[in-house]
Amino acid sequence: MTLTASSSSSSSATSTSAPRLRKALKSASPSLAVERELWAAGHEVVVGIDEVGRGAWAGPLTIGAAVVPRDRRVYKVRDSKMLTEREREAMFDRIAEWCVTWAVGHATHDECDQLGMSEAQRLAARRAIDGLGVAPDQVLIDGNWDFVGGGITRKIVKGDATCLSIAAASILAKVTRDRIMRAQAAEFPGFDFEANKGYPCPRHKLALAGYGPTSIHRRSWVFMDHMPWTGVPRYVAPGPQGSLFDP
Repeated sequence: MTLTASSSSSSSATSTSAPRLRKALKSASPSLAVERELWAAGHEVVVGIDEVGRGAWAGPLTIGAAVVPRDRRVYKVRDSKMLTEREREAMFDRIAEWCVTWAVGHATHDECDQLGMSEAQRLAARRAIDGLGVAPDQVLIDGNWDFVGGGITRKIVKGDATCLSIAAASILAKVTRDRIMRAQAAEFPGFDFEANKGYPCPRHKLALAGYGPTSIHRRSWVFMDHMPWTGVPRYVAPGPQGSLFDP
């Protein structure tokens, strides 16, 4: 499976009506407060990024990157985790058309195994930012770990719930990865990838016990040590200095 960054840009917001949000979400709207602060300080290109798939057992690690406009809004954007799958799908095209530019970058399951999650996350972030077609002046990251670097990042704890650029990126990343995993479900019946998207759950664990890992599973994950079958060993990345016992 080859994964490449995808991007889109638009100069006008879509006219498609936004989905009705559940009452519980009506007071949880992210804002442009951080973006406006940075724009006022002279930072023209402010990018929000967010990741999805870090805790999955199968499929890619995916990072979304979004540059939102200053003078137009798309209402009802929320942190992707707060929305149902149907709500996220309904918002995806609206957000994609609204953004000045956006992109999604992936690290494959093999890259997650070979590089480790930290480096895979950096790789996916580079691919997403490169896919924007513009050089960022500032990058807004959800959480407290800077996986972009370059001295241009601002970490925002719970940024996907409070920062509009990050919330938009979270939906773009989540919907893109979910679509990939739904497409893979037909190739691997029994794993319920269309429902669990490669994350741990009882049905996923049962399928692993019965069938073993698929070609899109991350074989360095610790679940490999607890499989009742033999035949496919856990992948262990070689250390940079090798082993004293290597021939």
